Amino acid sequence: MSAELLDGERVAGRIKMELADRVQRLYAAGRRPGLGTILVGDEPSSVRYVEMKIAECVEVGIRSFDVHLPASATQHDIEEVVDRFNADPLVHAILVQLPLPSGVNEEQVLLRVQPDKDVDGLHPTNLGRLVMGAPGPLPCTPNGIVELLAAYHVPVEGKHVVIIGRGLTIGRPLALLMAMRRPGCNAAVTVVHTGVEELTELVRSADVVVAAAGRAGLVTRDMVKPGAAVVGAGTSWSGKKLLSDVAEDVADVARWITPRLGGVGPMTRAMLLRNAVLAAERVQ
Repeated sequence: MSAELLDGERVAGRIKMELADRVQRLYAAGRRPGLGTILVGDEPSSVRYVEMKIAECVEVGIRSFDVHLPASATQHDIEEVVDRFNADPLVHAILVQLPLPSGVNEEQVLLRVQPDKDVDGLHPTNLGRLVMGAPGPLPCTPNGIVELLAAYHVPVEGKHVVIIGRGLTIGRPLALLMAMRRPGCNAAVTVVHTGVEELTELVRSADVVVAAAGRAGLVTRDMVKPGAAVVGAGTSWSGKKLLSDVAEDVADVARWITPRLGGVGPMTRAMLLRNAVLAAERVQ
């Protein structure tokens, strides 16, 4: 068996085309969506990530307001920018690029962002909305995974989904989202981590596996049920090479699989753009 690739670049491209149409409708109504980004320091992967966000904003017509602070920026310096974006009616959504330098309280900075301008969907208010099933910005990577699976018609409703990883950005919100009674979800969800006994047996019982532990090659072919869908959402670095949590030979047994590059990442960015557009559409 050779798995079908879950091509996030292709699906994200289609989503961005749809967003560009929605942005044009906002233009016609006299409103242009604006995303404020805050980058602190010059960590290469963070710089590259923000550059990609800015380029994609231009691609769909979102105005980008970008602040790049030195690594020496203080808690006050960063929060001052957040406050400025919160008060600016032209900025509909705010992205604080993580990680922030040591000595800065990240939680305090993120909590300062107005929930309705939280483009990542990870503010406690918005996570609470997710728990309640209330409208609000959804966490970008979990929502991107759901959209990617749906685009390839991967059966999820009523199936067993195993998520490896319980982190705030992927594992926990993804479990909530996939268990909800909504299109492309409504699954039986099991959340595990690398310290769980009989991890192989648990993962092998899954119809859909999402690996989000940040451990290269964690999921091997012997752990995957033939015909399952496998999503590599966790990454790590070996020198300058980005590695997936999913070993390459898993493609020999899976029915669907994300590529090492171009799978979940483009979907995360597309969902961030969608949250920015939704924030602009909510403004009365």
